[in-house]
Amino acid sequence: MLEDLHLKIRNLTLDDYSQVKELMDRVYHDIGGSWPKHTIRKLIKDLPDGQICLVDHDKIVGMALSVKVNYHRFSNPHTYDDLVDQRERIHHDSEGDALYGLDVLIDPDYRGYRLGRRLYEARKELCRQENLIAILAGGRIPNYYQHADEMTPAEYLDAVDKRKIYDPILTFQLSNDFQVTRLLTKYLPEDEKSRGYATLLEWKNIFYEPEKDTVLEYRKTQVRIGAVQWQMREVDSVEELLKQVEYFIDALSSYKSDFALFPEFFNAPLMGLAPDQTNQTEAIRFLASFTDRFVSEMSQFAVSYNINIITGSMPLIEDDVMYNASYLCRRDGTIEEQRKIHITPHERRDWVIEGGDEVRVWDTDAGRVGILICYDVEFPELGRHLASQDMDVLFVPFWTDTKNGYLRVRRCAQARAIENECYVVICGSCGNLPQVENLDVQYSQAAVFSPSDFAFPHDATMAETTPNTEMLMFSDLDLDKLKLVRSEGSVNNLKDRRLDLYGINWKSK
Repeated sequence: MLEDLHLKIRNLTLDDYSQVKELMDRVYHDIGGSWPKHTIRKLIKDLPDGQICLVDHDKIVGMALSVKVNYHRFSNPHTYDDLVDQRERIHHDSEGDALYGLDVLIDPDYRGYRLGRRLYEARKELCRQENLIAILAGGRIPNYYQHADEMTPAEYLDAVDKRKIYDPILTFQLSNDFQVTRLLTKYLPEDEKSRGYATLLEWKNIFYEPEKDTVLEYRKTQVRIGAVQWQMREVDSVEELLKQVEYFIDALSSYKSDFALFPEFFNAPLMGLAPDQTNQTEAIRFLASFTDRFVSEMSQFAVSYNINIITGSMPLIEDDVMYNASYLCRRDGTIEEQRKIHITPHERRDWVIEGGDEVRVWDTDAGRVGILICYDVEFPELGRHLASQDMDVLFVPFWTDTKNGYLRVRRCAQARAIENECYVVICGSCGNLPQVENLDVQYSQAAVFSPSDFAFPHDATMAETTPNTEMLMFSDLDLDKLKLVRSEGSVNNLKDRRLDLYGINWKSK
């Protein structure tokens, strides 16, 4: 047991060479020992931040050496000689888009303290800071010689992966989130213990962003969501209701929101203007006559107020068939349509609404988004289908009249956020419309839900409104946290799906 440890990480200098040589000779005694001084000198000159050492007081007890390489070239089969020439100079590509891990070694006297993990984390941080695609490495499998007579290299890799066999290098690499992408043959022929084999290992930088031509192409990762908990009230005209819509969009835009979400059937007060309000089928068709105008005007609001708008939902008639449709009005003027898939008994019975047949995820300037209207969020298959299309934020406009109906929507929405590792925003209406048949009261508490992990609130609720009160809700979402939880979270709901056993099969009509 070592005592009086005083550990720190720093970059190597050429003055460290005597300690570097001593450590490498001790660890690599079976494959030629240390690099010559000119090799270390070139590494430090080419990529000083990539040469990292772990020091106890003034003694180097571990180190990690790296160079930059072309990802496409070295993520494919290669040998050790492709990296190192005959004079033991290591090829560094100053324009490279990946980091190649040459060596990670720990003084045998300091093993058992998980010090190698510190060096790996420092190397990963360098990869992120340099905006490189990945860390690549050719990894020896030094215990393979003990099993070469009884299993193939592929079988050996599988046994190590399943923890049936311990390999000091491969086991360590796998525990540090590296994936084996290939088996390399004749990688280092003189490595007798590995029988010349090696693994091609890769750690993906989930924060990698391809180079953009201009700053205007930069992908937004900090996104502000705005939602309108809408008060149902009697109106005298379409213009009056549209003024209310514009008022809230203006307010949300003033707070720099990237999105504005309205509730399902938010414009239902217009049904009170129908000639025959007692005939529900005719009243909903009357409401549908305004949908084109609302979509057009809300699209103009999106452009003029510089905000993406999810229009809640409105009835839509196509070929004499009634649908319940929501619209994404982007601030660049483009429009997308999402129809409700699952129709409630009330909608089917009283309004003769039919379900749509497609759900999609759309790119916006503030993430990839999907829309599920109210009842649809209670069907987990739809959320999972959207998650398979790399959705960041799911918007759920809803309309519920009772608290138990609301809680169905809320709890299912929160489940969708957890199981699909995305944000979910729900928004409904409150108040009453006594003059409209079957729209007497509403119950709503708008909310934003997140995955359930350390990077998010303890109850996985980012924001919520006061129940049944007209108000605006705001929440700032970090899309990079979704990348992190999907790759390195406490659990990985998406990554750990057993796709060998089950999946979502969308049957297009």
